Amino acid sequence: MDITRQHLVVDASGKALGRLASEIAQSLMGKGKPYFSRYMDCGDYVRVINASQVLVTGNKPNKKVYYRHSGYPAGLKTVVMGDVLSRKPEWVILNAVAGMLPKNKLRRGMLKRLEIYPGLPKNS
Repeated sequence: MDITRQHLVVDASGKALGRLASEIAQSLMGKGKPYFSRYMDCGDYVRVINASQVLVTGNKPNKKVYYRHSGYPAGLKTVVMGDVLSRKPEWVILNAVAGMLPKNKLRRGMLKRLEIYPGLPKNS
């Protein structure tokens, strides 16, 4: 079977984060293809532009917290979504998409086909 990959450009301006991430994850998995199988990586390349203009509904910019731990005692680090959106909006979209992809060995290859730009890319 021959897998054909398309190059999709998604504009994130004015779209809700969860709905956008769901659309991107389905394209990366290849769910719309007639030869889709869960054990094959048959998705498309996805380029997201204007990531800094993504919509976050409700009070999430002030209430949603991302956690990470350094591995040392008292090493829990927290950051609020609003701070992350102002510094690295592409990370918020990447994190949302990664959470919607299958948790297996195919995930890393799918995420490598995802490019996210906070504005318009310089070479297009």
